[in-house]
Amino acid sequence: MARSLLPPAPPLVAGSNNRRLAVLLATVLVHAALILGWQLARTTPPGPAEPEGPRMQWLRLPAPQVKPAPVAPAVDAGPPSRRATARSTRPALPASRPAPVPAQADRAPAAAEPAPAAAPAAATPPRPSAADIVANARRSAAGIDRALRKQGKPLIVVPPDSPQLRMRAGMEQAHAMAPPGLFEAPKVEELVNNTGDGARRTRVITGNGTYCVTERSPATNVEMIEMHGKIRLTSCPGPETPAKPQEWRTARD
Repeated sequence: MARSLLPPAPPLVAGSNNRRLAVLLATVLVHAALILGWQLARTTPPGPAEPEGPRMQWLRLPAPQVKPAPVAPAVDAGPPSRRATARSTRPALPASRPAPVPAQADRAPAAAEPAPAAAPAAATPPRPSAADIVANARRSAAGIDRALRKQGKPLIVVPPDSPQLRMRAGMEQAHAMAPPGLFEAPKVEELVNNTGDGARRTRVITGNGTYCVTERSPATNVEMIEMHGKIRLTSCPGPETPAKPQEWRTARD
């Protein structure tokens, strides 16, 4: 009986629940957007990154002030003061005969007064002109050239000599004259011709022996070259040696 008196419960609708959830979600999103915008408004954006390395700062200097040229004090005319001094220091004469002052005596101090003003100009020496500077340079150029030539004069110095150096040279010469092995390349070096006929002579040292290749001079007769040939194999003369480097040197080497 009691159950029949209660009003029937409304049926549960699934659409109303979804609508409530959507409204709550939209409210949360709006509040989150407002909070995020408030935080962004509070924080200042970072400025542009400063470049690394040395910085340049421009300084503004004040404009140079032109100082006025000093004005020389005006020199007062001296004759009145000199006259007053002369009158005060001059002994008193009798009133009956006043001493006449000559006109030339008054003009003399006035003419002699500008002398002190010209004294500073005479104290400073005059500047030399361009012609004087060039003439002075030409006069001193000869002395400078002689001094440089005297200092830079090359002097021939005797090459160092000692028993050890002579022994070393002999050992090097003996090594150069030693015949190579049969499997090694021959040693070839040009000799200095002491005969004066213009022929070129080359010494060849092999494992089987030593011989010289002589090339006739270009001034040789054509018939001689046609008959005997331009190149011939001969024995090497004893006095002839290969060319040596210059051992003499100057003091500047």
